[in-house]
Formats: sequence, C-alpha cells, structure tokens
Amino acid sequence: MELGWLLWGTAVLLLLHFLMELSPTVNFALRIGFYCVLCLVSSALAAVACLLVNGGRTVKNMRIIRAVVRTFKYFFGLRFEVKGLENFKVAGPAVIVSNHQSVLDMMGLMEVLPDNCVQVAKKELMYMGSVGLIIYLGGIIFINRKSTSSAKMVMSEVAKTMVAENVKVWVYPEGTRNCTGDLLPFKKGAFHLAVQAQVPVIPVVYSSFTSFYNPKTKLFTSGKIKVEVLPPIETKGLTSDDVTNLTDRCFSTMRETLFRLSGRP
Repeated sequence: MELGWLLWGTAVLLLLHFLMELSPTVNFALRIGFYCVLCLVSSALAAVACLLVNGGRTVKNMRIIRAVVRTFKYFFGLRFEVKGLENFKVAGPAVIVSNHQSVLDMMGLMEVLPDNCVQVAKKELMYMGSVGLIIYLGGIIFINRKSTSSAKMVMSEVAKTMVAENVKVWVYPEGTRNCTGDLLPFKKGAFHLAVQAQVPVIPVVYSSFTSFYNPKTKLFTSGKIKVEVLPPIETKGLTSDDVTNLTDRCFSTMRETLFRLSGRP
C-alpha cells in the first residue's frame, strides 16, 4: 500500500514538472498557487508566534513577520541586491515611499524593512483570512481608499502617531500595483503626511520584475531584484503649498532610478 502511494506521488510530481516545463500558463498558475498557500500557512504560524511573544497588535511583531517572509525567496529562486540601507538611519520618524509592482512586493518589502516601521494598506486586506490577521497584528494602518475624507482623517492621526511613537511609515504612492516597468503618477497622501509631520521622505526603488514576472504573459521564473534606498528628502519648513513640488521631485528621482536599476535608457 505504501509503495503504491509512493509511486502515485512520484507520478503526480513528474506530471506537474512536465506540465510546468511544457506550459508557461501551468507553471504560472502552480507557482502563484503555491505562493498563496505559503502566505496563508506562514501567516497562521507567524500569528501564533506574535501572540505568544508580544501578546497582540504591535509594530514589534514586524520582526517576526520579516523573519518568516525572508525565507520565501528561496522557494522561488529570487535574489536581492540591496544598496543604501544606511539611508534608513535617520533620527526620528520618516515616511518611506516605494514603487508597487505585484503580489511579490511583500518579499521585497521584508528584505529591507527597518525596525519600527509599519505600512499603510487598503482595509480590504484585513479580511484575507490568516494574512489579514497577521498584518493586523503587525500594526498595519488600514485606510478606506473609496472614502477621501476617511483616508485624510486616518493620515492625520498617523502623522501624530509617527511623532509620538517614533515610527516610520511605508507607503506605496502609486496607490495600486503596476507591472508595466514604469511608474504610475503618484498620489499626494504620503507627501502631505510627511509635510504635516515635518519628517523626511525616504524613497526606495525596486528594479522592474518584468524580466521574470508578468501576469499578462504568464511569466514567473527565478530572477534578481535590485533595491536601492535613496537619501532622505527633508521636509522641515515645508507647507502644504510645497506638496506638489515634493511629489514631483520624488517621482522624477524614483523613475530615473527605476530605469537605471532595470537597465532601461
């Protein structure tokens, strides 16, 4: 009986391997499926660890989450080349902004995430089972993207919390995932937040994933991701009238860096 199960298991694995080699669509579906299962199972286990170690919702749990997620890259053959981590060493809180490409961004995020840093995310993520639970326990700040007034109120509270608790906040200013190899226009919320709190903006840029990950063409293979943490941009003395210029300056710098890291002219 045991030999029969072993033969069947071996046959199934060989069939899956054959299909993955034969069909990019099957390869993509299986790898994404495995990624989703890995996220759910790891989140459930990490949630237990967070509750046992820290007792509930706190930014301290991000250390546990970071340690778990950093193992994901080995399953998918991803390598990270990181520069500029010293730019996170600013005195006090800061707003960190980065480009947002795909569901794989979580791996890139945890590869460089500094201590005492939380993310701003859409509130819908809170209802994604064990994934929603673990990001809640990690202190993620949830906003309602459909309600401008609600989002502004949350950001106003975030500004106060940043200064009072000396935490950094990570925001994706594009507002949604974008796997085109370019940047979408930036929304101004993160920059209003930085000016309101009078804290620096730290841009983080990830090279384009398009050489190894593209949902439209069903591409998902191993690859290398270059990450660069750029020098902080000070906001001391700036007012709401300066937000547009600050946003444009950050966009231009990050776009130029994105193209350089991705080998584009």
